[in-house]
Amino acid sequence: MLLSLLFQILLPILLTLLCYGLYHAVQFVYAELTSPLHFIDGPKNASLLAGNFGEILANPRKTSEWRREFGRIFRFKGLFSVTELHVCDVKAIDHLVSHPAVYQRPPVILASTAKVVGHGILSVTSDEHKRQRRILNPAFGVSQVRMLTETFVEKSVQLRDIWDHQITPGESAIIDVSLWLRKMTLDVIGSAGFNYEFNALNEEGRTSELNQVFTQLFHSPNSERYNAFRLAQARIPILRFFPVPGGRMLRNARMKMQSIGRRIVAESLEALRAAEGSKSLGAKRDLLSVLLRANVSPVVPESQRMTEEEAIAQIPSFFLAGQETTSSAVSWALHRLCLNPDVQAKLRDELLTMSTDNPTMEELNSLPYLESVVRETMRVHSPVPALQRMAMDDDVLPLAKPYIDKDGKEHYSLPIPQGQTIHIPILAINTDKEIWGDDAEEFRPDRWEKIPEAANSVPGVWAHLLTFFAGPHNCIGFRFSLVEIKALLFVLIRAFEFEPALPQGDVIPSAVGITVSRPTIAGKGRASTLPMIVKRFEGVEC
Repeated sequence: MLLSLLFQILLPILLTLLCYGLYHAVQFVYAELTSPLHFIDGPKNASLLAGNFGEILANPRKTSEWRREFGRIFRFKGLFSVTELHVCDVKAIDHLVSHPAVYQRPPVILASTAKVVGHGILSVTSDEHKRQRRILNPAFGVSQVRMLTETFVEKSVQLRDIWDHQITPGESAIIDVSLWLRKMTLDVIGSAGFNYEFNALNEEGRTSELNQVFTQLFHSPNSERYNAFRLAQARIPILRFFPVPGGRMLRNARMKMQSIGRRIVAESLEALRAAEGSKSLGAKRDLLSVLLRANVSPVVPESQRMTEEEAIAQIPSFFLAGQETTSSAVSWALHRLCLNPDVQAKLRDELLTMSTDNPTMEELNSLPYLESVVRETMRVHSPVPALQRMAMDDDVLPLAKPYIDKDGKEHYSLPIPQGQTIHIPILAINTDKEIWGDDAEEFRPDRWEKIPEAANSVPGVWAHLLTFFAGPHNCIGFRFSLVEIKALLFVLIRAFEFEPALPQGDVIPSAVGITVSRPTIAGKGRASTLPMIVKRFEGVEC
């Protein structure tokens, strides 16, 4: 009797799931068979469920290998074997960023991000993105970054002093610079981002509750696996009704994060109300306070203002966008300076011409070789190596150079069907030999004394690079990130000499999810780590 009852309950559910699966399978097969891009070649599908996604995660250089085999344009399979179009063509990418209404962030990515951060700037698009960005712009303006430069230098000096205490006078120490840089940038984004102390650099080991939440969400051993399940739920909505690994952890972390976020926002609003009528910005100069001040400005219509939930969502958004990327960029910069001691010495000579230990933003930006080193690092080691966009309508993608199919036919443009996902290889554009010359993959800061004419064709918000993307969805915090990077290099290179602790070639890039390229050691898993030999620079007291 009980078995019969269970059968009667479960059978309709199973049949519904089967029909749902068949419906989407038919849609998928039909789209593949009728795709106008069938003439474009690419790698063999490695897995029905994972596609080529696993290969890319296991080897960040995989798309480079495919470019050598299939050319600058090819198709590969993402999760659930959904076809993605890899496009390494400057004219095509310029078209993509110039038509943001047609080419938007894929709903799968937006939904997956929203589950973590809420409806912040990283998980909205179109008019919602414009509205939030309009309110956020003052927080990332030049005048605001100028005021925050003191915080960047202060935290850099704190890190310098910690390293100095680890070095015996006259000797050196092996320090995992990547680990400490993550701690430093975490403290910066807490203090400068939303007036919150993570205490990550605190040598006594005390840490904050928000730090524990973020670590659980983004740096736990299973965080990448949990992210894959979130992507699967976003891709197949019916999976959202079923429990998946990491689901409970995510809900608990989100509840904790929202609770702390409400408290931070409430305290910030209270401080702003207390300072109402003051002509000065007051003591609270963090991004969140500036955001909240802009949000209540009379020039912002009531209907355009952020809700409390949207303001809270900016806190993890600041963290996700600003912490890992900056620490990764400085790690790669130090790695390259290790491998190029002449460049390190030349940079130190320039930095030591500055008489102050507490430079302003203008003073940091006035150092030409520091600018060149930062540009070259962000070119060769773009923290975000690739992005995705999805076509919301049918379109035609123009090409700078024709695509030649296996039958020898030339295609001067590509027909893009609605729903097509396009893979934008930022790092590949930044190191394209046709743009930067035969030494495009080499680290050579002197190239910035005279850049190639072809670099002018690269769409970008900074330095003829795609690193911070382009168009209305360019990285809103790029000025913040660049000045923080310069402050760190200014303080650390003046104080220390850096040498490799590992044989050349042992340090390789490893992806965090599919977004951030960070250094790790070959054969040692995917954890971000970068040990270096660090010793005090003679003649400079810390």
